[in-house]
Amino acid sequence: MSTVSSDVLKELAPTGKLRASINLGNIVLAQGSPDDPRGVTPELARELGKRLGVPVALTCFDGAGKAFEAMKAGQVDIVFLAIEPVRAAEIAFTAPYVIIEGVYMVPAESPLKTPADVDKPGIRVGVNKASAYDLFLTRTLKNATLVRSEDGAQLFIDEKLDAAGGVKQALQAFAKGRSDVRLMSERFMEIRSFIEEMKASGFVADALKRSGQHDATVAPAAP
Repeated sequence: MSTVSSDVLKELAPTGKLRASINLGNIVLAQGSPDDPRGVTPELARELGKRLGVPVALTCFDGAGKAFEAMKAGQVDIVFLAIEPVRAAEIAFTAPYVIIEGVYMVPAESPLKTPADVDKPGIRVGVNKASAYDLFLTRTLKNATLVRSEDGAQLFIDEKLDAAGGVKQALQAFAKGRSDVRLMSERFMEIRSFIEEMKASGFVADALKRSGQHDATVAPAAP
């Protein structure tokens, strides 16, 4: 039986079940299919449902923007997103549980070497629309132009853009076996995306390893 207060239960699972949004567009956080999502975020959602004593319903999306909109529309109760000022104005975040790096991919022979090189007039950067790195780069880039689509990496290839911005692991997977692109070693951002117990107990680390995300770093304890 759940020991959670009725107020908390009503807030987190108002329909009697925990409706969680899963972003399959971020391979660090979730893998698999909409019918069988796997990875750290589905495991966290199921564990939270167990703690609340309610069933869990997972709804999958192919991008963070769509997951965020579902939360705003009241279609889900919790969502796993990078902490962003734009989003924080509308939803409440827990402490971060995992650190994800945002990096640039460029043509193999590109003169662009560092993130600073990218922010120049005339440089076009492909990004996934409404992703955490889209929001971050929208705030921080002063001169380069963002080009948004459902698949920023593929747009980078198709439109012969100067760079693509994205999650390191996703871009590594995209670039694998290709000789025409390379990833910058320096990150342009650190995406810090329930509870301190889940990190301290090793739950998050184990879930990441089980889903093959050995390079992802568990966030440090919140101050």
